[in-house]
Amino acid sequence: MKALLYTPSLPRFFAARVLGKRFPKGLLPLSLTQLPLPERQGFVRVRVRLSGVCGSDLALLYGKSPPSISPFFSFPAVLGHEILGEVEGSLVAVNPLLTCADRGLPPCPKCQEGEEGLCQNVAEGSLAPGMLGYNRDLPGGWGEWILARPERLYPIPAHVPEERAVLAEPLAVVVRGLKKLKPWPKEVLILGMGTLGLLALKALRALGFSGKVYAVAKYPHQAERALAFGADGVYGSAKEALLERAKRYRHLLFEGYRGGYEAALEASGSGAGFRQALTLAQEGGRVLLLGAPGLDWADLSPFWFKEVGLVGSYTYSPEEFAQAVGLLPELKGLEGLIGGTFPLEAWPQALSAKGKALFSPQGSNRPNVL
Repeated sequence: MKALLYTPSLPRFFAARVLGKRFPKGLLPLSLTQLPLPERQGFVRVRVRLSGVCGSDLALLYGKSPPSISPFFSFPAVLGHEILGEVEGSLVAVNPLLTCADRGLPPCPKCQEGEEGLCQNVAEGSLAPGMLGYNRDLPGGWGEWILARPERLYPIPAHVPEERAVLAEPLAVVVRGLKKLKPWPKEVLILGMGTLGLLALKALRALGFSGKVYAVAKYPHQAERALAFGADGVYGSAKEALLERAKRYRHLLFEGYRGGYEAALEASGSGAGFRQALTLAQEGGRVLLLGAPGLDWADLSPFWFKEVGLVGSYTYSPEEFAQAVGLLPELKGLEGLIGGTFPLEAWPQALSAKGKALFSPQGSNRPNVL
């Protein structure tokens, strides 16, 4: 089968880390190759219809992943963990986690609690470390076929467009994170109106949040979409949002703020966004980290000086994944987040796409909307 294989290279990792998006795409450690069809007892072969390019995939390719998590993934690997598949003519969303049950192990304490996203055995058992997309034994969605155990496959509700259905996995991350904000605050500020931020905005309303939702959007088209998705107000920058709600104090060369928002949701995945979220949260407020910043610096004083609370969301439980799939029929318009659908051969163009990029590994003819 055709697949995009990521093979680690320390020189390219460090060069990409320094140059970021300026690093030549042709030198990224990614190659289109032919691999044997995957087989494994107890797993079902799934034909990949669509697979998304996630911010964590880009972080890996551009050397931004934190080294501390590297022991829990294995390479070379076919990337792609946001997967819409097809089994016997039916569309399914694929839960990409590989936990105790997948690894032939008795359940760890977290799996016993139903918290598979916190499985303590992700580097143990009969499989290499990692989940689909970050595992050398099982290919991810940037190839024509994957393997998954039957209970990892969730039927897509009728009449849900494929370009919306492929967002089930990041939506599940968002659903889990939003649950951690309960009891609901009266207001939420979302930093970053990329895919995760807009998913969070849409999901908040679908989950019954009736308070105020404000957004920080970098670009005009993101601001327009945020308003269309139900934002009560949009700011062009974190500073603008801060000055709207907080009082500024100065001493010598330094400035500080009092006031802000009850909950600040960071969805940009940047260190700058994390620092801004800590500043934007009011005294006793909460910060939800949906993005995935790696190594960076931050002023930690808000945790004790303002008693700001911090929670994060990385994966999900089976129930949360099922809930995300069940929400898909209500979330009309999510398919508008897609910035283009590409064959595997066009991976350099996919990594440069504006908006959410998808791979169509089987090569079906889909228009690119750039």
